[in-house]
Amino acid sequence: MKPDWRPLALLAGLMLAALPLVGSPSTWLTLSIAGLAMGLIVFVIASGLTLVFGLMDVLNFGHGVFIAVGAFVATSVMGGMAAWSASSSLALNLGAIFAAMLAAMAVAGAIGWAFERVIVRPVYGQHLKQILITMGGMTVGQELIKAIWGPEEIPLPLPQALRGALLVPFFGDSAAIEKYRVLAVAIGLVIFAALAWTLERTKLGLLVRAGVQDREMVEALGYRIRRLFVGVFVAGSALAGLGGVMWGLYQQSVTAEIGAQINVLLFIVIIIGGLGSTLGCFVGALLVGLVANYTGFLAPKVALFSNIGLMVAILLWRPRGLYPVTNR
Repeated sequence: MKPDWRPLALLAGLMLAALPLVGSPSTWLTLSIAGLAMGLIVFVIASGLTLVFGLMDVLNFGHGVFIAVGAFVATSVMGGMAAWSASSSLALNLGAIFAAMLAAMAVAGAIGWAFERVIVRPVYGQHLKQILITMGGMTVGQELIKAIWGPEEIPLPLPQALRGALLVPFFGDSAAIEKYRVLAVAIGLVIFAALAWTLERTKLGLLVRAGVQDREMVEALGYRIRRLFVGVFVAGSALAGLGGVMWGLYQQSVTAEIGAQINVLLFIVIIIGGLGSTLGCFVGALLVGLVANYTGFLAPKVALFSNIGLMVAILLWRPRGLYPVTNR
């Protein structure tokens, strides 16, 4: 089957169409990099959720608790490595960030394992109960986070070497590109490449894709789909923890409600991309990030509902999303 390039063309067309509206090429580049960075952070968070829905058919509205846990673990780890964060050495700064990310992924993955066993497993195949019980799980999780880290907002400042912006010459002017956004783009692209390689080039990925397409056939071939379910749920939770660290650094502060605040945006991305599609999630997240930044600059009031408008426009064009999975 030939790849469908039209959604990617839509992405490129959006960026080109924004250039004359923004006016200044340097400002356009700044907004575009900011939009791509936001989109890739959202993709990292949403990719696990779209895998969980695609393979397990689970509407996990409690995904936000893994985001919040990841962000708060990062505050503890980076607080304990304050000397590294305050150093002017980029290597030490990256060491602190990557240590926080690894710890966040480990803790969020472990909590995801318990969440699947205790909360999700009893309601497989029951969407209404899934929504209610996972939302309840997220509420309980938020209160536990407040009990451990406190109810107040906790700052999560960027390490010293990642503060400020780079001035990049562009069409006779200089575009200001925030250093952290460059790092976010790099991490997001690495995660997408790793997911794409795993899903397309490995036996595990083959089983995941087969499970999305025809779960009963995978079970008939003798594979334990239940173990695959648990592994995917844990991986999705770990990615949410990683995304929580990235989002917390993006906002430079963390609250217990950080996951709930972004939950709606995640489901918009998944619906735009096509339920269960990783590539669709990637393109949808980039569209959401770019539209949010362009409209925030051109028409701030419109930015409040730009993502809803984007979702409506995409669904009018493709009612099942940009890259629909065949059994959805």
